[in-house]
Amino acid sequence: MTAARNLLLFLAFPLLATPALARGDAEHGAVIAKRWCKDCHVVSNDQTSAKVDAPPFADIARRLDDKKIGSFLTNPHPRMPDMSLSRKEIEDLTAYIRSLDPHPAPKAPTEDKDSERPGRG
Repeated sequence: MTAARNLLLFLAFPLLATPALARGDAEHGAVIAKRWCKDCHVVSNDQTSAKVDAPPFADIARRLDDKKIGSFLTNPHPRMPDMSLSRKEIEDLTAYIRSLDPHPAPKAPTEDKDSERPGRG
């Protein structure tokens, strides 16, 4: 039984280590962005300046999906400071960045069993 449990934990670990980004709090993410990110990135519509080589958050939202944003925040590039964000902070910041996308990807359609077959009548 112990071997089976260890195998299950081994197989499940990547799922546990990946943040569930869709559950983030965008309002808290905005607070984080305005505290840590605004010096380099344009993080909101009312911000007037930032570094030229740092992409605006709205542009990041258009180009990257939740998983890529979360992965990037987990392992920042050398020119970005390591802010040691918690998993929750990464989820929140990702939710905020994604909220800035003016054309978000449509949600996957949910299956409606009633729409699969025409009704009798």
